[in-house]
Amino acid sequence: MNFRYLKDQLLARAAELGFDACRVTSAEPPASAEHYDRWLAARYHGQMAWMERSREKRRDLARVLPEIRSVITLAVSYHQDEPAAENKSPASNPGVVARYARFPDYHNVLAAKLKRLTEELIGLGAGRTLWYVDTGPILERDLAQRAGLGFIGKHTNLISRSLGNWFFLAELLTAAELPPDAAERNRCGKCRLCLDACPTQAIVKPFSLDANRCISYLTIELRGAIPVEWRSAIGNRIFGCDDCLEVCPWNRFAREGKIMKDQATIPSKVALEEWAEMDAVEFVRRFRDTPLYRTKWQGLIRNVCVALGNVGNRDSLPVLERLSRNANALVAEHARWAIGRIEDRFRSD
Repeated sequence: MNFRYLKDQLLARAAELGFDACRVTSAEPPASAEHYDRWLAARYHGQMAWMERSREKRRDLARVLPEIRSVITLAVSYHQDEPAAENKSPASNPGVVARYARFPDYHNVLAAKLKRLTEELIGLGAGRTLWYVDTGPILERDLAQRAGLGFIGKHTNLISRSLGNWFFLAELLTAAELPPDAAERNRCGKCRLCLDACPTQAIVKPFSLDANRCISYLTIELRGAIPVEWRSAIGNRIFGCDDCLEVCPWNRFAREGKIMKDQATIPSKVALEEWAEMDAVEFVRRFRDTPLYRTKWQGLIRNVCVALGNVGNRDSLPVLERLSRNANALVAEHARWAIGRIEDRFRSD
């Protein structure tokens, strides 16, 4: 089998399918596996128990695919050059949604293209090949850096010199022994803008993130009550947080990608009172095929209540009063907290 030819075909087909970058590395265990173990030992993963359960597979990809010889890493940009027209409409109390979540669920968007690429590689003689989009037991950022796709920044996210911070990752694990690409080196230098920008100081030191304090974790992955100590810092964010990504100087090279371009369906800023009125049926109808569905109704309304507590006014009180009597205890408690915050704010005026 001519693996050089196979790699050339891979790169050409990946570009045709719309992927913005494609690189290859070996199947050797990530050199950062020990760092991952220390991160877990510090309990920085919060309630994300699956990260601990999949520890051995992340350390040894042969436990995922015994025949593995190579890892193909792919990037898909979700950068937008100009905000969508609807993003410009004013909202009295706007809530902010993280950039990646303004699109249809990227797992679904990329699945068909990854399946097609996988089938074509197998057809060319690659042997058994598995694809993943952010769901497999893989230390994907570490492998992507070793493949030269980007470098892990001090905020622990992958940074690309040609895409900035705004891109999704996907991987193909394959039995084909493809020629590997050169690794990327860290290019953060003395910059610490991301550490300084984090509202909760979740980046406890360069290259180390405590998810328990991260607003993205608190508003997406955390299933229970948001700790009171972090609620004020959340501000008007209702799903995720981009602060550490936004300030990265490498974003000056960001560019729109072919796959996600023009697919945004959720505005960057939304009217909080309007979303607070949403019931569970409406939530499913609007968000079933988006990243926001991950929080379920009670999680999103919990977040909206916190945001209203931080930026709302007297006009926000009627909907919060109704939510404070909701049968869902999680929603009711956060609504009561928000009411107290607003009343305290106007009492001091």
